[in-house]
Amino acid sequence: MKYLIQFCSLLLFTVAAFAQPSGKHDLHFTSLAKSWDEGIPLGNGMVGAIIWQKDGRLRFALDRSDLWDERPMKGLHRPEFSYAWVHEQVKKNDYAVVQKYFDAPYDREAAPSKISGGALEFESKDWGEAERVHLSLTNAVAEVKWKNGVVMKTFVHATEPVGWFRFENVTASFVPEIKTPGYKNTKGLPLDSLKSNDPAKLGYAEGTITKGNNSITYIQLGWNGFEYQIVVEWKQLDATTVEGVWSVSSNYYKQNKPASKYVQQAFKRTYNKDLTTHANWWKDFWSKSSISIPDENLETQYYREQYKFGATARKNAPPILLQGVWTADNGRLPPWKGDYHHDLNTEMSYWPAYSGNHLDEAMSFINHLEDNKDNYKRYTKLYFGNDGINVPGVSTLNGTEMGGWIQYALSPTVSGWLAHHYYLQWKYSNDKKFLKDKAYPWFREVAKYFEGITEKKTDGFRELPISSSPEINNNAINAWFTKTTNYDLFLIKFVFASAAEMATELKQPSEADRYRKILSEFRNYELNANNELMYAPAYDYNESHRHFSHAMAIHPLGLIKWEDGEKSRTIIKNTIAKLDKLGGENWNGYSYSWMANMKARAKDGEGAVKALEIFAKAFTSVNSFHVNGDQTKSGYSKRTYRPFTLEGNFAFASGLQDMLLQSYAGFIEVFPAIPSSWKNTSFTTLRAEGAYLVSATMKDGKVKEVKIYSEKGGTTRLKLPASNYTVASSKRVYVSKMPGDFVELCFKKDGVVVLSF
Repeated sequence: MKYLIQFCSLLLFTVAAFAQPSGKHDLHFTSLAKSWDEGIPLGNGMVGAIIWQKDGRLRFALDRSDLWDERPMKGLHRPEFSYAWVHEQVKKNDYAVVQKYFDAPYDREAAPSKISGGALEFESKDWGEAERVHLSLTNAVAEVKWKNGVVMKTFVHATEPVGWFRFENVTASFVPEIKTPGYKNTKGLPLDSLKSNDPAKLGYAEGTITKGNNSITYIQLGWNGFEYQIVVEWKQLDATTVEGVWSVSSNYYKQNKPASKYVQQAFKRTYNKDLTTHANWWKDFWSKSSISIPDENLETQYYREQYKFGATARKNAPPILLQGVWTADNGRLPPWKGDYHHDLNTEMSYWPAYSGNHLDEAMSFINHLEDNKDNYKRYTKLYFGNDGINVPGVSTLNGTEMGGWIQYALSPTVSGWLAHHYYLQWKYSNDKKFLKDKAYPWFREVAKYFEGITEKKTDGFRELPISSSPEINNNAINAWFTKTTNYDLFLIKFVFASAAEMATELKQPSEADRYRKILSEFRNYELNANNELMYAPAYDYNESHRHFSHAMAIHPLGLIKWEDGEKSRTIIKNTIAKLDKLGGENWNGYSYSWMANMKARAKDGEGAVKALEIFAKAFTSVNSFHVNGDQTKSGYSKRTYRPFTLEGNFAFASGLQDMLLQSYAGFIEVFPAIPSSWKNTSFTTLRAEGAYLVSATMKDGKVKEVKIYSEKGGTTRLKLPASNYTVASSKRVYVSKMPGDFVELCFKKDGVVVLSF
């Protein structure tokens, strides 16, 4: 019987004491890093800095997310630039010319590419060696202490495009220097998209450096009128204290003020006032959610991942690039041009935003896609000959195609995977306006494109003319399949099923029926005789591979759910077991992070922990950066290189969150995939679908309490972690016991309930 629990001694829905990361999670070193990718990272989504030591000098590697050379990829847009022409070449078994025209330019040409800004250097040799280097995650302030007593404190302001530094106990005057990226210092470095290129190949004139009284300005002209500026200004506060501000500006992205203006404004506000507003932003960020697990190494890695997410994602800044706001400071252009890779990298980077309760930061991705819709439509019409929206799998800041391995760089289903982020933003926010104005229009355009590009065959099922599965068979002709791969099929089916769900929610039944009809025209996914997901008809997962593209339906799409019953569980278990059996020989670090997410969906806590442990131990640098290859050379992968990218870091955080809370199956489940050894575990205000904030506590292996707060109101179900429970307190919520292990919760807006077990 449904009943209203009367309000009695309502417990306030507040964040517990462990909501903030503690000192044990911070970065601590006894010396400055000698390699840029081991330095201290600071950032705010728009500008960033890495603090390290180069040739005995303190160095701030400065970056800004919209520093780009966006010239069109030379040779790409020729008359043959079309999906139909590529299809014909595949049918003729004449593929070398496709590789020459569309794959080769990406490696051959230095641009388009993300570019680095430059660096600040301080002569520090007279201070002796640094003996303490510390980054506080709580307030994103770095501190360095040298043996002679000099102390430097520095931070990148959380909301302004400026960085502050303050030196204390300085007995001699010093002047910082701006170091340029070396656009004129040709080093004769080989062209290679992974190892990256010599910046001089961009052909820029060397920028100008102007020195004033306690200030330096560097102005660099780029391609086609692009210009950026670095300004640093400092002042002597007293005989032993120096404060300074730097900024990086560009004439590209939603900003008209030069760096000099931001520096002047910062000085008017003062160091202490900026430190206060900066620290308050980070306090609010950390208050959104927290976890406490009895594994100190994994908990530490988690908070460092959350810190990097907070440092790289802002609603009104460009979305997270391969390297975020920390473009490689090694005198070269960044690996893979530092671009937007939409065949895994950008998508993984936002996985933790949703259940981590950081929806505002996730909007940077959505807003980027919205801003570039017209460009995507141009590309879709030009290359695929269809209306609607597809997105280049490899793109510049403004969404323009760059070529590369075109099975993925020009994949026919990229917009479907990106649609998943619109879907998650809607489901976790329960924002009807967002659904109406952004999510559903995106799905409608993607569905239009998918309907137009697929063809009905004689068996009555729709197929893509040619299909691929990242990054199976690399860029060879046999990376194209004549039958739609599971990867492409899952994305297409997800789009039509979700479009129907959205249309129903918006009370448009005829559109919903139409999407369901088109959905029925696609065949089922491919399984082998052992009920394992395959890449494509007659093509099994038969060797270790870094990308689990054939298993998209398990995670992230959730089309095959553990909760659907024994058949689905068999498919999930067997598919994951096959991945384990063939092993990680050809995996990257992000593969282990992804595996943790998949095992969490399979309710395998021990397996998820093992994958996360391997990632943290073998595939991260000392500063927690994901460096792709096995740094321990222990056999976790034969890939032992170290290009830094961020997606593995953020997929790690997502995997841990999925172990603690799941809601993708239509109900809320706490601690769905934790190992039996985690007897004392808790989390606060992780977000569930439907705009519910959930907190839960486990002590001595038993769940003691679950709190749920509803932002928008609505009805959800909670899977009871134990059969005996009491409603400790509630407000604005009806509670009903359901058959089996569930309770139904009907919330009014701002309703809250606390269940004790």
